[in-house]
Order: sequence, then structure tokens, then C-alpha cells
Amino acid sequence: MAKGMHVVEIELPINQIWRFVSEMDNWAPLIPGYESHQKINIKKSIWKLHGDIGIMQKTVIVHIDITEWIEPDKISFTLATASKTCVGSGYFQAKAIGPEKTEMTGFLDIGINGRMKTVVSPVLKSLVPKIGKDFTEKVAKAMISKEKIRATV
Repeated sequence: MAKGMHVVEIELPINQIWRFVSEMDNWAPLIPGYESHQKINIKKSIWKLHGDIGIMQKTVIVHIDITEWIEPDKISFTLATASKTCVGSGYFQAKAIGPEKTEMTGFLDIGINGRMKTVVSPVLKSLVPKIGKDFTEKVAKAMISKEKIRATV
């Protein structure tokens, strides 16, 4: 499994972080390679992602299931393609470090099964940390932008 973790400090209170990450529609479009998603319910969705792994490019359908919902601190999820050739998990975890400042950790763990495992796994080990960092930073920026817009309306 390839893992990536990234921590950012956000100049927002923890309850505003929770309000953003507890709604999957806010952060699904921010994942690198995002094409679309369909929300089944508040804990299940199906994402269409386009991946570029070395010389291979592929569009995949990924099922996302929220597995843990601990307000206001943590949302955990699993991900898997229908054939289970790609499986993984991730989370957003928030920790208040002041009344108007929160530390948010984004974590992603992805693995490949089947005949492509030996080819794709080494590439994922360098790619997943970059995806995790990019995703976490995009989520943080989107939260700040959304709160600025809310404050001016």
C-alpha cells in the first residue's frame, strides 16, 4: 500500500472545518484527476477519476464509503474500484490549536491488487504522497475561500 499524509494549519475554527469536510460534495471535486461524482447518500458516493500513472492513463470508477464520522474531529473513508483492483482508505482529522486556528491532517492509503500490482505499486509509492499533499492543500484553500465568500454575503 502507498501512503501519503499531509498537515496544514488553517486560520478557521474547528467547527468551520467540520462544516466543510462533513459534506462530501465540498471536497470530492478537489481530488486530483476528478471528473465527476454521484452522491448515493451522505455516506456513499461513486467518483469518476482520471489517473495518469507513469506511461498509463486510465479513467476509473471508485466507490467511496464514509466509515467514521466523529464530529468535529474526523471523517474516515474507504475507497475501492468495483473489481477491487484498487483499494484504500483515508481521512481528514482536525485539531483545534486556538479559537480561530485548526490543524488539519489529510491521509491517503492506496493499494493495487491483481496482475498490474508489480508494475503500478512502485509508481504509487511516489505518487500517493503527492496526491495526498495536493488534495489536503486544495481542501484547505477551498475552505478558506468558502468562508471568505460567506463572510462577504
